[in-house]
Amino acid sequence: MAIAAPIFAFQIQYWITMLLLVFALVIEGVALVHAITQRGDAFAAIGTLPKGGWIAILAVCLLLTLLTNDVLNIFGLIGVAAALIYLLDVRAGLRDLHDGRGSSW
Repeated sequence: MAIAAPIFAFQIQYWITMLLLVFALVIEGVALVHAITQRGDAFAAIGTLPKGGWIAILAVCLLLTLLTNDVLNIFGLIGVAAALIYLLDVRAGLRDLHDGRGSSW
């Protein structure tokens, strides 16, 4: 009976790690696809890194997350942070530039 608990705990840890990995890959993939589909001059208009810089950063982060197959190491955490910075800051700026309405808050 005492042996069953650690085996069950390892299965839970495995599934939580896999769920986090899938979440990280989806977030990084969405950010990369969004960066690829945007106009290059819009990045300069909002005062951020150029389009090529964001694509390079997001592609390397996605590749490192895929290669290490773990989101809880330093490369996975940096990748998720870069993707979230892009999605929450740069994407919002690009959307505001495109809409011309300003902030949605």
